[in-house]
Amino acid sequence: MQKAFSYRFYPTTEQESLLRRTLGCVRLVYNRALAARTEAWYERKERLDYVQTSALLTQWKKQDDLQFLNEVSCVPLQQALRHLQSAFTNFFAGRAKYPNFKKKRNGGSAEFTKSAFRWKDGKVFLAKCNEPPNILWSRRLPDGVEPSTVTIRLNPAGQWYISLRFDDPRDLTLQPVDPSVGLDVGMSSLITLSTGEKIANPKHFNRYYKRLRKVQRSLSRKQKGSRNWDKARLKVAKIHQKISDSRKDHLHQLTTRLIRENQTIVIESLAVKNMVKNRQLARSISDAGWGELVRQLEYKAQWYGRTLVKIDRWFPSSKRCGQCGHIVERLPLSVREWDCPKCGAHHDRDINAAGNILAVGHTVTVCGAGVRPDRHTSGGQLRRSRKSQK
Repeated sequence: MQKAFSYRFYPTTEQESLLRRTLGCVRLVYNRALAARTEAWYERKERLDYVQTSALLTQWKKQDDLQFLNEVSCVPLQQALRHLQSAFTNFFAGRAKYPNFKKKRNGGSAEFTKSAFRWKDGKVFLAKCNEPPNILWSRRLPDGVEPSTVTIRLNPAGQWYISLRFDDPRDLTLQPVDPSVGLDVGMSSLITLSTGEKIANPKHFNRYYKRLRKVQRSLSRKQKGSRNWDKARLKVAKIHQKISDSRKDHLHQLTTRLIRENQTIVIESLAVKNMVKNRQLARSISDAGWGELVRQLEYKAQWYGRTLVKIDRWFPSSKRCGQCGHIVERLPLSVREWDCPKCGAHHDRDINAAGNILAVGHTVTVCGAGVRPDRHTSGGQLRRSRKSQK
């Protein structure tokens, strides 16, 4: 199984100078190739591919004003062209938007394949670097494993990270357990379990909100592009990085616990990109990190031999009575508890939704198809989705 471990590292002055030049060259090659491909299409209706942009790179290296491209390793430059080709492939397939130009203030990354680095005695020696970077090893690679790809990344906060990709031969499958759980995500409670437990939302953004407002006001008073503006921008980026790190750390602990304690986890398939279009809830939804929660559950379930089931997001888990199956027509978000008009059962909105999600998840596991409510039947009866019937 392909995995990648990311570590923080602290380069020396010489290493940082070389790495920054490498990132700058990668960014320049990517942007020039993107501009060339865009120009070729709009002016000549011609599509350039990786081979043609690679030939352009060879020509750029011969120009007098671009001789500095020869001072860094050629591998990250070629990898930048491959990444651009992948971006266009995803665009033409409808999986992504048109590629954007890279910006210096966003940091950047450079990918080194095996021909551009050396792995010796548990240390990484990058091309054109005499010494290995000082990596903060939070965990070691498995014994006998060597990385196939090394990626250097500089985030907007000025922090350096190195990612080692490798093929993990270990079998990390956990012992099977009996419990299964349904998860209902929310904002007041980050998730509600079908067992009745509610995990509070830490609201990491609110913890740093006052500090963030202060530094952002300071940034707004600086002249854009000046030295003081860059210093203020860095302070803002560092606070945003703290918020992101706190959110990811909490989600890692939560998802690891869910994976270890349950054999099957059922959750709704969420369209977070559409949900954040609601201007009143966008900040709260983004701060909750629902997309990252699902992403971590997906790969951890694959790693440890658990089952993650996603049900149709249009399934009325909150409106459906968990006792009799009756579906109420309207249930505003402000209503946190309600009584079923058919059987009289009293429900906590989130716990009832989590229970319904778990019940539908069992149906999906048995039938092997997604389910959603049939609008033409009464009592909230379930049917297989149209896609699964074809």
